Amino acid sequence: MGVPSRLDANQRETLDGLVPAVYDQLRAIARRQLAVRGEDGTLNTTRLVHEAYLKLADSSNRTWRDRSHFFALASVAMRHVLVDRARARLAQKREGDRCRITLDDAVVAVPDQPEVMLQLDESIERLAAVEPRLARVVDCRFFGGMTDQEIADAMQVTRRTVQRDWIKARMLLRRALSQ
Repeated sequence: MGVPSRLDANQRETLDGLVPAVYDQLRAIARRQLAVRGEDGTLNTTRLVHEAYLKLADSSNRTWRDRSHFFALASVAMRHVLVDRARARLAQKREGDRCRITLDDAVVAVPDQPEVMLQLDESIERLAAVEPRLARVVDCRFFGGMTDQEIADAMQVTRRTVQRDWIKARMLLRRALSQ
């Protein structure tokens, strides 16, 4: 069962009906995110999916065009859950040191360190202020594990545009993170 071609986000029933249909795919995205971060067990796949659902449910002014677009928004919601969690953990630890973040195609890893997640989030937010499309590509690829074609479909651009945007976004993020 796929995502309907048009979803009215103002109707919570639509989201409630949609999530069971794509639950396994959302869990796969969450599982990838938690695996690359080496989570310590306090945030599991189910909890990440459920918290992302709550974020999606709170965004009552969005309309999803199709399956890819829905997963792109779910990726952003998962990013926000991970960033919120990192902020909470950092508040407990106080201040932290800067760490390196790998944004390579082969391995996209952020260790389970809240300061690293916050540093990455700040860099993505700054990127979004200047180049919103590049930030969306990062969200979809880094946090959603989406393929170039899935991102292209979600953003209604070509696959080649997504590839160029990913290269440019990585360069800009590396520069921002090294400062």
